[in-house]
Amino acid sequence: MQKEEAAPNDQEENEAEALELVLFQVPECYVYLIPPRKSAASYRADEWDVNKWVWEGILKVISKGEECIIRLEDKNTSELYARAFLRKGEPHPVEPVIDSSRYFVLRVEENIDGRLRHAFIGIGFRERTEAYDFQAALHDHMKYLDKKKTAEEMEQKFQQTSLVDYSLKEGETLVLQLKNKSAEIVKSKVSENNSPDKKANQKEPLICIKPPPPPPGPLSPSTGQKSPTNCPPNLNLLGDSNHKASESTEDDSKESISSGNEITQDIPDDDFGDFQTAS
Repeated sequence: MQKEEAAPNDQEENEAEALELVLFQVPECYVYLIPPRKSAASYRADEWDVNKWVWEGILKVISKGEECIIRLEDKNTSELYARAFLRKGEPHPVEPVIDSSRYFVLRVEENIDGRLRHAFIGIGFRERTEAYDFQAALHDHMKYLDKKKTAEEMEQKFQQTSLVDYSLKEGETLVLQLKNKSAEIVKSKVSENNSPDKKANQKEPLICIKPPPPPPGPLSPSTGQKSPTNCPPNLNLLGDSNHKASESTEDDSKESISSGNEITQDIPDDDFGDFQTAS
């Protein structure tokens, strides 16, 4: 029973690994026969006859699990011409030339009679944008492998840490020491208010008191009926209070003198009578 249950799982894993994702495809790719490398220097496209290619067809970059396959297929029949593999930890199968951005050297592999053989061929693209997209597809696959590796490492670390048992054993107890935060906040506020620095910074408020008005002058009968026109102004500590007070006292003295003259002129001497008529 256990073997029968494990079989479908193996089939599902094989199907998931067999899924292929096309990362890049171009309808025109040219293959060249290149001379063997004479030294450790890089390849140069000007050593090839780029106007005479030996094959023309479709180039595909396919991602299959952790492998990236570069396939050269026929335009009409989709027959495989050659293929190269990009694997993690192995030499990169694509090498750009040093004198052009549209030509590369491809390391192809073929299994012949149970033996893996490889060869180097030259490939070229018609447009520079196609060559750039070809390199970007290979770079994306390598980036995918790096992210997959980091994810697996994180999963292993999580599994190792999750196996730790944090439960209390028999006889173990937990001691919690809780502090009253509200009381500490009140004490800190009281200490801040009673600090000598804060008291030194506080200034006593200034009190502004208006001075009393000057005494009013004597009133005459004639002027008593009229409403006073000259009222003493309000005085402030910040203004010229002495100057205004002196002016108000001068005005009051003038009014008192004028009122006394009017009284002497208006009231007749009734007590002594008319001396002219009596003589």
